[in-house]
Amino acid sequence: MPIAPREDQLKEFLENLPPGPVTMLNLLKFKEKAEYADGRETNLSGEEAYALYGAEVIKMIGDGGGRSVFAGTANSLVIGDGELQWDLVLIAEYADLANFQKIMSSPEYQEIAKHREAGLAYQLLVNLTPTPSQNEEK
Repeated sequence: MPIAPREDQLKEFLENLPPGPVTMLNLLKFKEKAEYADGRETNLSGEEAYALYGAEVIKMIGDGGGRSVFAGTANSLVIGDGELQWDLVLIAEYADLANFQKIMSSPEYQEIAKHREAGLAYQLLVNLTPTPSQNEEK
């Protein structure tokens, strides 16, 4: 299962991105045991490895003017059939596209991304476009 975007997905994201903050919905499924690309031995679970990444990337997002909007454990399937497949649900808001790109291409991000890759079994990453609130004046 994928944990990185395909080229066509990146192209569509950039073509359809509205101006302003970049809001991302993350649906995450962790490996039972972390598996590092360099083959290192570890006793970390996938969730623990991802938590190492998550703590650092949230700091980077905040330092760039963004924020963590929501983070929560997916605990029960209320509507729908099948099994609940996500371990964690996150919504992150980046200040803008330039900040998002700056973080993703930074050497600091590349260094911590090894924990993300070690911990994730698969992920869906969805860019969200805000809709006007029913309470806002028109």
